[in-house]
Amino acid sequence: MERIYLDNAATTPMDPAVIDQMTTVMKTIFGNASSVNSFGREARAILDDSRHTIAQSVNAAQDDEIVFTSGGTESDNTAILQTALARQSEGRHIITTAVEHEAVLKPMQYLERHGFEVTYLPVDGRGMVRINDLKAALRDDTILVSIMTGNNEVGARMPIHEIGELVAPTNAWFHTDAVQAYGLLDIDVQRDHIDLLATSAHKLNGPKFMGFLYRRTGLNFPPLIKGGEQELDRRAGTENIPAIAGFAKAVALLDSTTKRARREHEQALKEFLIDKMTEAGLDFEINGGLGVDYLPHVLSIWFKGIPNDALITNLDLAGIAVAAGSACTAGSLEPSHVLRAMYGDSPRISETIRFSFGPMNTEEEISTVVQELARIINRMKRG
Repeated sequence: MERIYLDNAATTPMDPAVIDQMTTVMKTIFGNASSVNSFGREARAILDDSRHTIAQSVNAAQDDEIVFTSGGTESDNTAILQTALARQSEGRHIITTAVEHEAVLKPMQYLERHGFEVTYLPVDGRGMVRINDLKAALRDDTILVSIMTGNNEVGARMPIHEIGELVAPTNAWFHTDAVQAYGLLDIDVQRDHIDLLATSAHKLNGPKFMGFLYRRTGLNFPPLIKGGEQELDRRAGTENIPAIAGFAKAVALLDSTTKRARREHEQALKEFLIDKMTEAGLDFEINGGLGVDYLPHVLSIWFKGIPNDALITNLDLAGIAVAAGSACTAGSLEPSHVLRAMYGDSPRISETIRFSFGPMNTEEEISTVVQELARIINRMKRG
């Protein structure tokens, strides 16, 4: 049975070049980057080179604005919780959106239980936050604005540049969860006035449990992970040099030309899937929309009258991997907070599946997926 993977928003297969890089480093470099001996200096050289590569990828002003972490969740938690801790004397108001990833929403809920006030901006039916809503929510005591770059369930791209320009002259810092967008979009922290940015390597064919937090120079707050003085005393714990080298390799592979080609490929697959489903006579509707306002690799589809849990299970039995929404909450019985924020209490919340594409997917795979979709949906309707 052919197996087809269309859950790239959850995680991506590691690029063979990344595996080769990590394997080489694991075989030859085992020193502690904090040690002053020759073994430690070898590890430090890889750490420094990797940090430079990644700093350039977001146009950071300085390499040391990149702090390596265990991934997007730690990066988001650090940015949110430690900003609140460091700046609570200046204000206790934070702004975010109703459609953030749980790695942002859970820290916000934690802060609410500890005396902070959080404003959750609504989104429209396209999944977009409105700039006027943000303008109205900003206050003198707002210390942080946290709005994702691109949504992981419906792919909506937030107006990050406009948000950054609006927040820059205020008292607030601007944090964005760029986990789904980094590696696909051209991110420039200086152009977009971003103070804090979170990423994760496994979303761009790199290793799991590896990410970074961009932290603009001049932003001072204590480390979330306390212990040694690694990462310039901003994140304790001996650095995972092979994973960091693999992350840097994954980033180096995605230069501007490659990113553009990847965007075009994944957008084409998305449109091809829609065309094929239309030809097959499937009754569906797109959640959000298409075009430049959406991430190219994410497509959320409402199959009317078809329970998503049964559809996902049947597709999996046919060797096709898709998802209902975020992989981090897909195992729970809670409906999608993203779709609820967009559509309220609608049948589509329990009848939606997410397709997400990667550079390794092909049109031939998409044709197979549509054939199986039609077969399964017709059978479920008869049943």
